[in-house]
Amino acid sequence: MSALDKLNLVADTKQRHLPMIQVKRNKLANRLWEQLMLAKGQMDGKPFVVTKFRSFTDRETGLRKQMEVPKRLKPWWFVSVDGKVCFSVRYGSQTLELAKGKMSVQVDSAADLVKAIEQLKLAVDAGELDGQIEQAGKHLSSGFKS
Repeated sequence: MSALDKLNLVADTKQRHLPMIQVKRNKLANRLWEQLMLAKGQMDGKPFVVTKFRSFTDRETGLRKQMEVPKRLKPWWFVSVDGKVCFSVRYGSQTLELAKGKMSVQVDSAADLVKAIEQLKLAVDAGELDGQIEQAGKHLSSGFKS
């Protein structure tokens, strides 16, 4: 009996490219995670900082260098006229329509905001907002075509 006979061999191969909707879904889920951490940080009184790398040319040597800088995060929530917290989901510069004519989720407190963001992240991961993501992606990409 060989060593390969002990293994469960299958014909599947690794997928080389993710479907485009999965890439967009992952992008939105990552942004929702940032918003979730930002909301939790504001509740706890601790700052949440995401860093990114920025390239620049050194004037003295003329060489390109990379420097780690904080990423600017803007909260996607706001306080409505009646004092409740509203959270809008953004994809690029577009605000996604979560339901017909409804652009925001309204909650009573910051603790409820965290729960709402977690629910939205689960909905994105499950593919419930794929139509809205596709529509926003088409609108964004139309600005880049000549």
